[in-house]
Amino acid sequence: MTAATPVAVVIGAGDATGGAIARRFAREGFTLCVTRRNADSLSELVSQIEADGGKAHAFGCDARSEEEMVGLFEHIEREIGPIEVAIFNIGANVRFGITDTTARVYRKVWEMAGFAGFLTGREAAKVMLPRGKGTIIFTGATASLRGGSGFSAFAGAKFALRALAQSMARELGPQGIHVAHPIIDGAIDTAFIRDNFPERYALKDQGGILNPDHIADQYWAIHAQPRDSWTHELDLRPWMETF
Repeated sequence: MTAATPVAVVIGAGDATGGAIARRFAREGFTLCVTRRNADSLSELVSQIEADGGKAHAFGCDARSEEEMVGLFEHIEREIGPIEVAIFNIGANVRFGITDTTARVYRKVWEMAGFAGFLTGREAAKVMLPRGKGTIIFTGATASLRGGSGFSAFAGAKFALRALAQSMARELGPQGIHVAHPIIDGAIDTAFIRDNFPERYALKDQGGILNPDHIADQYWAIHAQPRDSWTHELDLRPWMETF
């Protein structure tokens, strides 16, 4: 591997959207660095990427830990290659009534979906700014725009992440860094939706839930945009989803 090989980092490379994004960028020639709390849970994703001729590295990392995130980005830059794309894709979706939402739950959700996004964005900016280029993408959700009943913790964290993305876009855009915030507004084709919301999953054949591969295509399109036509925010939803 040469030092010029571009690297894409996916923080929160789960079995659905995060994994699809990683595979999409790998097909475009990027070396993937993918993270989850447990690196062993990434073995199948890494194997898929390598079977398709790509390159991938798995890292077990707590994205809420400043020490671990600083070390992660330093290691990738030193040992693997220059980071051109950083994608923050941690979900943290929970539902509790407000009187059942403990301080621990609220704080943990904010740490996962808000604070961890800040650490990712800051460390990505540090390595991209000297090169004057790069793409940072934060995955948003319905809760980024409106706080639904029972989602006080999740909405609070996703609102914070959206504000972070807006602030970073205004600061870093003039310096060559593209910051984007796609909003995923709808159910995604995952095992969780299949097992817990079978009536929603039954709409899959009608295009009623989001295909992770199609989401990944839009993330690649964001990165490929010319500087004179950058998107900061777009929303992705099935045609039958209300909004």
